[in-house]
Formats: sequence, structure tokens, C-alpha cells
Amino acid sequence: MSACDNPRDLPGLPQDAEGPVFAAPWEAQAFAMTLALHEAGCFTWGEWAQCLGAEIASAERPYYEHWLAALERIVTEKDIVAGEALEQRRLAWEAAAARTPHGQPITL
Repeated sequence: MSACDNPRDLPGLPQDAEGPVFAAPWEAQAFAMTLALHEAGCFTWGEWAQCLGAEIASAERPYYEHWLAALERIVTEKDIVAGEALEQRRLAWEAAAARTPHGQPITL
């Protein structure tokens, strides 16, 4: 198994002995969506690692913000989700986050 065959082998992935760790629910959701899309055959781990690596190289920000940006990028590039639909969802998410009290889960 090469370094790109398993997402747990990605450099910088926050994890402990039991696996990936998340500071917020959205991080776990982005991770789970990535796994589900890979399992559905939408992209290989090599493609994912390349996309995530490009996002990490492009800017300094927290790890899972890179993860989310890479997920948005790869689903758009592979026409899994139309760019317009992704933007509508992003705007809906921002509106939901703005009206959600601190510490509560964000729901759309």
C-alpha cells in the first residue's frame, strides 16, 4: 500500500492512536464526505492527495480548512457537483452559521 492508498497516511492529518481527530463537527463531516466519495469511485486517493497537497501549498490555514477547500475543488473539477450548486450551498451554510448560537450544531 503506497502513502496515497489510505487517507490516514496523509501527512499532517490530525490523529491519535484511534484515528483522525476533529476539533469541530464540520471537520468530521468533511472527512466522512471525502471517504464516501472515494468509496463511490469519484476519485482515487492519489488524486485526493494531489488536490489536498495543492491546497496546503496555496495558503496557510488550519488543516481541515485545506481539507474542505480540496473537497470543494475536486468535486467541482470532476463535475460531481456544479460550481453554482456548491456556491448556493456555501451561502446557505454561512447564513445558517450566522444565525446559530455559539456552541450549537449548525443545521441547514
